[in-house]
Amino acid sequence: MNARALLSLAVLSASSSFAQDGVRQLALAASMPQLSEVVVTATRTEQPLSDVLADVTLIDREQIERSGAITVSDLLARQPGLELSRSGGPGTATGLFLRGAETRFTAVYIDGVRVDSQSTGGAPWEAMALGQVERIEIVRGPAAAVYGSDAVAGVVQIFTRQGQGPFTPYVGVGAGSRRTGTLEAGFSGRHRAVDYSLGVQRDLSRGYDSRPGSNPDLDGYRQTAASGRVGVQLSDAHRVDLTGSFADMDAQYDGFVPGLDDHGLNRLATLGAAWSARWTAAYSTRLSVSESDQRYATLPLLYRSRTRLRNVLLHNEWKEGAHTLTGALERREDRLENDPIHQSRHQDGLALGYGYVAGAHTVQLNLRHDRDSEFGGQTTGGAAYGYAFAPGWRVTAAAGTAFRAPTLYQRFSEYGQAALQPEQGHNVELGLHWAERSSRLGVTAYRNRVSNLINFGAPGPCAGLYGCYENAGNALLQGVTLTGAHRLAGVNLHASLDLQQPKNADTGTLLARRAQRLLKLAADTRMSTWTLGAEWQVASHRWDNAANTSRLGGYGLVNLYASTTIARQWDLLARIDNLGDKNYQLAAGYPALPRTFFVGLRWTGR
Repeated sequence: MNARALLSLAVLSASSSFAQDGVRQLALAASMPQLSEVVVTATRTEQPLSDVLADVTLIDREQIERSGAITVSDLLARQPGLELSRSGGPGTATGLFLRGAETRFTAVYIDGVRVDSQSTGGAPWEAMALGQVERIEIVRGPAAAVYGSDAVAGVVQIFTRQGQGPFTPYVGVGAGSRRTGTLEAGFSGRHRAVDYSLGVQRDLSRGYDSRPGSNPDLDGYRQTAASGRVGVQLSDAHRVDLTGSFADMDAQYDGFVPGLDDHGLNRLATLGAAWSARWTAAYSTRLSVSESDQRYATLPLLYRSRTRLRNVLLHNEWKEGAHTLTGALERREDRLENDPIHQSRHQDGLALGYGYVAGAHTVQLNLRHDRDSEFGGQTTGGAAYGYAFAPGWRVTAAAGTAFRAPTLYQRFSEYGQAALQPEQGHNVELGLHWAERSSRLGVTAYRNRVSNLINFGAPGPCAGLYGCYENAGNALLQGVTLTGAHRLAGVNLHASLDLQQPKNADTGTLLARRAQRLLKLAADTRMSTWTLGAEWQVASHRWDNAANTSRLGGYGLVNLYASTTIARQWDLLARIDNLGDKNYQLAAGYPALPRTFFVGLRWTGR
C-alpha cells in the first residue's frame, strides 16, 4: 500500500478516540460548543480542549475497559505517534517511542507525581498497571518549558480514579487464554465535602515461551496494583487532595543463561499531596509535594536498582479576560541506589507562561530556567499560535526547545562519565485541522533535532571494559501524523497514519526498533444492547540494531471486541487480540503475544 493510498484512507476514517486527540482540540469554539473536555497536562492549567494548541490525545475509562489491555504501554501503543518495543510478554523490558524518540525523552506523571528511572532512563512502563487508571492525557511535542528535564518528545500523564456521586462499589473478574486471570474490586463516592476512591487489582498469566530455542519454558507474570485518593473541599476557595498508587510486577523472562528461571521484579509506588486555593476571581495557586519510588530486581542472578524522586511545585495562575498568566517554582530531587552507586542531584526551576484566546486567535508562550546541581543553568522555551481562518478550519504552528539531563547511572556507574552533558532538543511543527459535525481531520508535520545524544560507545574514558556512555550522537526525528474521525451509517470510524523518519543524523541510519509507517484503523457500532468493535494495526519493517543489519519484519494485527449489559449492574466484555495469530517480533529473538482470548464480567453498584 503506497503513501497516497494510506493518506486517502486516513482522511476517510474516524473515531471516538481520535476525535478526542489533537484533531478535536482544533475546532472553533463557536462551531464546537459541545466540547467540554478539560486538559491539564499541556500547560499545567485547566484548559478546554478546544483552546489547547499542543497535539493532544485523551483516553477515558470507557476506552480503557474496551481495550482489554493489561499494561499502560499496550494501550498507548494503539494511539497516534506511539510505538511499542518489548522483549517478551507483559512485564518484560519495555520501550515506548513517542514520535520516534527514545523512552527517556517522554516525561511521565501519575496524578501529577513524576515517574522515572535514574538507572535505565525513562519511565518503567513494564511496572505500570492499567486497572486503576481513569484517564490518560498524551501531549506530543517538547514541553520542557513547562516541565523541565525529560520532556523532549512529549508528556504522558496518568490519572487514577476519582470519587463522584454516591457510594459506588464494583467487582470484576476475567479469564483468558494461557490461564490468564484478573480480579478487581473497589469503591468510590462523595459525602458532603469529601470525595474518595480505593481500588485493588490482581492479574496473572501462565504466559508463553518468549524466547524459543534459548530456554524452552513458559514466561508468565503476576501483578498486584492498588490506588486511592481523598479530596476535601475545605471551602469554596480551598481544597486538599491526597493520592497514592502501588504496582508490583513479577514477570518471568528468558535471559542469556539457558536453564535459569529468570524473574524481573518491578515495584512502583507514588504519593502526592496538593493544596489548591483561589484567592480572588482571577488569581489561584496550587502547592504540591510528591514522591515516587521505583525498584527493580532480577532473580536468580541478583541485580537491584532503586530510584526515588521528590518534587515540590508552587504553581500560580492569573486569568483576566482572554489572558492567562502562569508562574511556577519547582524543586526536584533524584536519587539512585544501584550498588556501588549511591548518588543524588537536584534541580530548581522557574517557569513562566502566557496564554491568549480570543476570536480566531490562540497564543501560548512558555519560558523556563532550571539550575541543576551538577550542570548549572538550562533555559528552554516554547511558542505556539493557532488561527481559525474559516469555519471548522484551523492552522497551528509551534516551536520549542527541551533538554534531558543524563541519568545518575550514565554518570556514576562503571560505564559512566561524570562530565556527560544534557541532551538537547529543538522542535518545530505545523498543523492543519478541520472539523464539521461528526467528521474531523488533522495533519501535523514535525521536525525534532536532538543533539548531544548520549550513546553507549567504545571502551576508554570510563572503567568499563565493554564500553562507556558518551555524548557522541545526533538524532533527527521528523514525520507527519494524520488523524481522522467520521460516523457513517451508525458506525464510528477512526484512524491514524504516521509517516516518520527517526534517523541517526550522523550516519543516516534509522533508529533501532522504529517503523517508518504506522497505520491504526478502528470501527465500532451499537447493535441492540451490544457494542461491537474491530481494530487493525499495521507497522512496516524495523531494524533491531543501530547499524541497520538485523531486520524485524512488518506486521498487521486484527483485534475484535464486544461488550454489553447482560443484567442490571452487570457488564460483559469479550475480546480477541491478534485474531490471525500473527508471528511477529518487537525485539529480535522475542516473539510477541500470539492470539489471545479474554472474557470479563463486572458488577457495579450503581
